[in-house]
Formats: sequence, C-alpha cells, structure tokens
Amino acid sequence: MKDITKHYSNDDITIVWQPSKCTHSTLCWKGATGLINVFDPRRRPWITPEGGTTEEIIERIDRCPSGALSYVKK
Repeated sequence: MKDITKHYSNDDITIVWQPSKCTHSTLCWKGATGLINVFDPRRRPWITPEGGTTEEIIERIDRCPSGALSYVKK
C-alpha cells in the first residue's frame, strides 16, 4: 500500500490517519467505547471530527494499537 497520510480537522484538533499502518482492529469505531459518530467506515469520508468532543477523540486515538491514528491539537 502506498504511504498516504490523510488529515481531518475541526476547530480544536486535526486527526491524522495513515492507512498503510492500520491493522483494522476496529477499536476506533466499534464496541461500547467506539466513536461511530467520528469513525465510521461505511461513510466517506470515514472520519468526521465534528461527531465527538476533542477529549473523546484523543482517548480513542490513544488506544489505536497500530499507530495509524494520531492527532495534533490546534
């Protein structure tokens, strides 16, 4: 897979996604602590930062086991 980096921003944070690192653990969107309003693989774009609070997004990204998701606070 090509080394692609995508950025998704709201007023507080920029979510950085590196698809080539993703192991598809589904921890970002699935289950009781997933953020389906932010990370929804059925939607394009699949990441919409407006769907959650900055704190929720950071917590979810910090649990990403592959490091495919990261963030930069504005």
